[in-house]
Amino acid sequence: MSATRVVRVLPGATALFVCDIQTAFNKAIYGFDAVVSTTRKMVRFAKLLDVPVLVTEQNPKALGRTVESIGLAGPDAPRLLTPEPIAKKKFSMVTPEAEQALKQNGIKSVALLGIESHICVLQTALDLLERGVDVHMLADGVSSCNRAEVPLALERLRQAGAVITTSDAFLYQYLGDASDPRFKAFAGLVKEEKGPTIEAVEKLLSGGGVGVARAGL
Repeated sequence: MSATRVVRVLPGATALFVCDIQTAFNKAIYGFDAVVSTTRKMVRFAKLLDVPVLVTEQNPKALGRTVESIGLAGPDAPRLLTPEPIAKKKFSMVTPEAEQALKQNGIKSVALLGIESHICVLQTALDLLERGVDVHMLADGVSSCNRAEVPLALERLRQAGAVITTSDAFLYQYLGDASDPRFKAFAGLVKEEKGPTIEAVEKLLSGGGVGVARAGL
């Protein structure tokens, strides 16, 4: 029996993928505000830790643009892998533009969040895994119109080799050491985001949301 491969976060070779968090989904997605909150938090940490970000929009002419409050523009915005969000009709985020960005930036690991868990997020993760890119699914940052789809999608991805984790768990693995000179700022952001993090976890991971045990957390 072969040993299970340990998948770790790879600082310097990891990107944050933000999947289709668009204005038209506001009323349709279960826990949409919680998904936006977790994404905004991850974008803030991406800026602090210099994690590049890739953003897609599904048919933006019909479904609107990325929610502005996520914070992808302005002086506090993180480094983006493409100048603008990638507009797509393909469900997966792994478009030719995304593949080029992955190769050019030496990305070997992706933290993935967005919507919908069983469609665009699922197909993105499978495409990345197929290309040898490690996937860290942030379970407190994904949802669907039908919340019952979420645990099934995460279980499918766990079986395929994705790591099912949370935003906090991922971030602490990325930093790795309290002696890191960024730790003071990191801890400050954790404190600022404590309330929204608790709310997102409670909304998306409990009370009929994602089944934690089934998702492999």
